[in-house]
Order: sequence, then structure tokens, then C-alpha cells
Amino acid sequence: MAEHNAWTQPMSNSSSISHFLLLALEHTRQLQLLHFCLFLGISLAALLGNGLIISAGACGQHLHSPIFFFLLSLALTDLGSICTTVPKAMHNSLWGTRHISYSGCAVQVFLFVFFMGVEVSLLTIMCYDRYVSICKALHYGTLLGSRACAHMAAAAWASAFLYALLHMANTFSLPLCQGNALGQFFCKVPQILKLSCSHYKLRELGLIAVSVCLLFGCFAFIVFSYVQIFRAVLRIPSEQGRHKAFSTCLSHLAVLCLFLSTAMFAHLKPPSISSPSLDAALSVLYSVVPLALNPLIYSLRNQELRDALRKMMTGFFQQQ
Repeated sequence: MAEHNAWTQPMSNSSSISHFLLLALEHTRQLQLLHFCLFLGISLAALLGNGLIISAGACGQHLHSPIFFFLLSLALTDLGSICTTVPKAMHNSLWGTRHISYSGCAVQVFLFVFFMGVEVSLLTIMCYDRYVSICKALHYGTLLGSRACAHMAAAAWASAFLYALLHMANTFSLPLCQGNALGQFFCKVPQILKLSCSHYKLRELGLIAVSVCLLFGCFAFIVFSYVQIFRAVLRIPSEQGRHKAFSTCLSHLAVLCLFLSTAMFAHLKPPSISSPSLDAALSVLYSVVPLALNPLIYSLRNQELRDALRKMMTGFFQQQ
């Protein structure tokens, strides 16, 4: 009996450990499916919202003003950025993997930096559009004609392409000396730098410093423009005129604040509160969520866009 008890106790412990491992695996699988559903919902919302804006801008003849031209470019940028990071994250969550090839990571870094660069450039240009429409309304047609808008959009896309190419070439020329595991749901330059040798990081850190200076320049321009806009709006004598002028800026200001606040908090948070799960959540917060909410913010705040979407949907259902 004593011998029997001596054998049954290890078997009981082994059964408990197996049960615990099964519960842990089941819990992990549930989290993976939850992540997949979350990313699926965000991607569908982004595809639907940005797709409707693109369709309305392409079909609506009265939506060919400069602000709608830049809004169309912003919708294309948001779609490209979502498609760069979310499908791979959905694949990993569904199949329970965390792998990405070296070349796939390089392409993901290039596309993400490219679309984020275009995003910042377009938001800055749209701020200039609001500044000209309110502070220099008499010169709006001259300063923001069709050719000027095309040149500014082309400059935004071309400069972002060169910037992303430089980042990718510089980052992936560094040797990885500290493993190959990233604590994010997509490839990011700062995470890759943590894996490289310290004496190889100087040139990439110099490029990041230049990037910070450029971002600060865009931020300073946006702040200066809105200070001038608010001063001009406050000088309007009628309350109705002030409300109408200010309402034209609310959608852009809301998108701008959402994007900048999440990005700044993700990169400037204190190291004491940093953790892999928090960093991953903040990456989703600034790189995915604002891009999915942009169409909702613009469509709710813009009467012309709402009318165009309503007309387009009415025509579609009548044809059906």
C-alpha cells in the first residue's frame, strides 16, 4: 500500500500539471482569437470608411476642392498603412505564430515609415489649407489651385518614399547581435535597433534625430497656423460666422490631436511604466486606431461629404 501511494502521488502531480498546461493553452488561444477579432473589426471599419470616402471623392463632382483632394489622399494613405501591419498580425493571431521573414520585416518597415511619412505630410498640408481658407480667403484660388495641390501631394509622397528607403537601407544594414525577437505586433525601427550592436547604431540614431527635427518643424508649423486661425476667427464680428469658420477646422483638428497625442505618448512615455504588453497596445493605439477613425471623424463633421455619401448610397440601392 505504501508502495502504491508512492507511485500515485507523482501521477496526481503530473495530472495537475497537465491540466494547468491545458488551461493555459486554452486561455492563450482565446486571447489569440480575441486579438484576431479585434484586428478584423478595425481593418473592416478602416476599409469601409476609407473606401466610402474614396468612392465619394471619385464620384462626387462637387467634392473636387483642395481639402477633398487631400482627404482622398489621406484615405489612400490610411488604407495602405492598415494593410501594411494588420493582415500579418491577424495571420499570427489566427495561426498562433510570431514569425516574420527578414525580407518581410524589411518591406514592412519600409511601407510603414512611408505611409506614416505621407500621413504627417498630408496633415500638415491640410493645416495649411485651413489656414489659407480662413486667413487668406481672397487668395485661396491662387495659393491652392489644382496644380499647387498636385505639386504638394506629389512632394509629400516622393519625400516620404525617399525617407522610408533611407530608413530601411540604414536599419537593415546593421548586424543583429542580440537575438531576433521583437516585442511588437509589427516590425519597428526602435525595436530592431535594440537587437543590433551598440557601435553600429550611431548613423541610424542620427537619422532618427533628423526625423525628430522634421516632425518638430511640422508640429511648430501646425501650432503657428492654428494660432493664426484662432486669431482670425475671433475677429469675425458675428457669432454665426465664427461658428462656421471654426467648424471647418474641427475635423482636421480632431484627427490631428488623436494621431499626435497617441504617437507622442507611445514614444515619450516614462521608461518606468514601459512593458512589452503596454508598448504593443500603444503601437496599436497610434498606428491603427486613428487611421480607422479618420473617416468617421471627417464624415461626421463635414456636411458636403455626408451629402455625397448619402447620394452615392441612395443611387446604389436604387440601381439594385
